Amino acid sequence: MKLSHGGPRRLGLGLLGVLVLLLGGAAVAPAQAATGYRYWSFWERDGGSWSYATQGPSTARPSDGDVQGFRFAVSEDSKDATRPRGTADFDRICAATPARDGTKRVALVIDFGTAQDAPGGERPPKPRTACARVADDATSAEALAAVAKPLRYNSAALLCAIADYPRAGCGEQVSAHAVPTTDATSTPATSASRSHSSGPSVGVLAGVALVAALGVAAIWQARRRRG
Repeated sequence: MKLSHGGPRRLGLGLLGVLVLLLGGAAVAPAQAATGYRYWSFWERDGGSWSYATQGPSTARPSDGDVQGFRFAVSEDSKDATRPRGTADFDRICAATPARDGTKRVALVIDFGTAQDAPGGERPPKPRTACARVADDATSAEALAAVAKPLRYNSAALLCAIADYPRAGCGEQVSAHAVPTTDATSTPATSASRSHSSGPSVGVLAGVALVAALGVAAIWQARRRRG
């Protein structure tokens, strides 16, 4: 296909325009950073999977044989909340806790989360399970208190800490760029750079466009000299 003298010039200008747009996008990208909340989420075991609880642990009243879970993590909302890990089988968790009249047994999975979700300076304990034997009318919060004290709540009755973890904070908003990706000692700058390593950066794309534009311009100049 034969190109007119103006074709390469227009193509080069178009690629340079792409470069400008890419660089402009790089300038505004940080303002679009997602945010989440660092908190303890509450779960109920439904068959073979976890479902997000429809009420808080202070009002939920589990039955004997129920399995409930708590997970500490950074999430935007309940739709993307991270589920508890580990064994979630009632018979295994409560195998050493026999039934007793006037009480009920609730199997609990307590997942303290990962280092990347931990507040600065703290390291999460390992996930654990426990079988709480409580009164028949006990709430999930009372079952949790029976096996994982001390608990901490805020003035709005939001569960802030289980077994004294974390030591401070309660449902605070966290920038996605500030969440470490490897351990609690990672710096925000390091974490931000790692979190975007799954694809080509804006700088790489801009460089490709610039090289392409310069190449087209060189071809156009060479053809002019031969002409």
